[in-house]
Amino acid sequence: MDFRNQVTTANAAARAEADALLVVIAGHRLPTTLPRVLAQPLEAAVKQGDLALKPGRSWFAGRLAGVKAPRTLVAVAADGSARAVKAALAQGLSTIKGLGIKHLAVWLAGVDGVGDAHAEALTAAAGDAAYLYRHTKPSAGPAPRLSKVTLLCAAESAAAVAQGLRRGAAIVAGVTLARELANRPGNHCTPTHLAEQAQALARSAGLKVEVFGRKEIEKLGMGSFLAVAQGSEEPPRFIVLRHQGAGTHDAPVVLVGKGITFDTGGISIKPAGEMDEMKFDMGGAASVLGALCALAQLKAKINVIGLIPTCENMPSGRAVKPGDVVTSLSGQTIEILNTDAEGRLILCDALTYAERFKPQAVIDIATLTGACVIALGHHRSGLFTPDDTLATQLSTAGDRALDPCWRMPVDAEYDEALKSNFADMANVGPRAGGAITAAMFLKRFTAKLPWAHLDVAGTAWRSGAQKGATGRPVGLLTHFVLGRVADR
Repeated sequence: MDFRNQVTTANAAARAEADALLVVIAGHRLPTTLPRVLAQPLEAAVKQGDLALKPGRSWFAGRLAGVKAPRTLVAVAADGSARAVKAALAQGLSTIKGLGIKHLAVWLAGVDGVGDAHAEALTAAAGDAAYLYRHTKPSAGPAPRLSKVTLLCAAESAAAVAQGLRRGAAIVAGVTLARELANRPGNHCTPTHLAEQAQALARSAGLKVEVFGRKEIEKLGMGSFLAVAQGSEEPPRFIVLRHQGAGTHDAPVVLVGKGITFDTGGISIKPAGEMDEMKFDMGGAASVLGALCALAQLKAKINVIGLIPTCENMPSGRAVKPGDVVTSLSGQTIEILNTDAEGRLILCDALTYAERFKPQAVIDIATLTGACVIALGHHRSGLFTPDDTLATQLSTAGDRALDPCWRMPVDAEYDEALKSNFADMANVGPRAGGAITAAMFLKRFTAKLPWAHLDVAGTAWRSGAQKGATGRPVGLLTHFVLGRVADR
């Protein structure tokens, strides 16, 4: 999608050339800056009850005299914040969906200081509206025709708006990639396919890539990762992607993504209900690919490495059993009490592998626990780290990206739950605090690393009528890495 800005004045906004004009009204009153050709019909619509100046309301005005665009639409935002504007834009875009609009002009009326955050919010809303999964659904019909969005702005904010649109467009590309991969069924998006997609991304974005197969993974000594993979006919893959945006000796940021392309639970098999959704258990891996896609497009001046251990978790005669003890790449042994706690078993070996890069920060991203969904729902990802600075940076990045997270505890007392009589640790503790004990398990493999863990089980996927991948937390990760560049 083509995003651009156009410098204009309030009085001239109605003369913008486009297939439709979307006017976002911020607040509970019509702004005094509205040109007369818009002020009169909007005042009449409010008086007649056609338009309520309340958040979430919109009004399709059709053709208005004096307005260049053949269609005019009004959407109401709670206030002038980027978050409120994004919600209003999403409402407005849903109203005109299916009208065949190719070029949309957007004017944020009454929003003081339109800047890069508002511009990025526009790209996110438009990208979400334009996405349509079609890979295995020919009946889905043609993709939406919206291909160009212009944000009308004042001259003094043009530079900031252009920067926000550029950053937002890159994030939309990454989010779209992550959604597309996570939406594909398990018989399409296998570990081999995920590796092929990483190779395709490397070719198109100028990244370096290595893909290790079973023999190479065995040679590395990733016994915990291989224990999960051994029950499936699909061979595992370990993907290493590199974005070289800085000097060869500059410490990289390492992003580690959980890549379980289908999770039955293994021998500790899941209930049948909603098991189909376990194709999205590679949402962490998808977000790493999406973030690298965005960062490469932005030519971020920093080194970033993506590590993706990917396999299926299946029950078979070869599958790992409850009570089995395996040896991780770190040399620590693990008693596998529950084979459905497999994500941490593949991540721990990838985290140990990350040590060789002497990273400035390591973030692992995983659809790890249902317990995190119970704790935080579907609005904020769970953030776990003992590093206060890293926690602040990730929280700030999430807020800026409108992709928020919430810090959870990693107190030493929670580690007691992982004690085992037969190995250095168990892979699960009691049900209570399950998201925390999962993080504490990973923490045992990060003593040499500045590390944080993002549990995105509640945010990377939505269920129900709108079932599908969200592409989160690509925005958060992209802003975090860009923040590291700015800090330098």
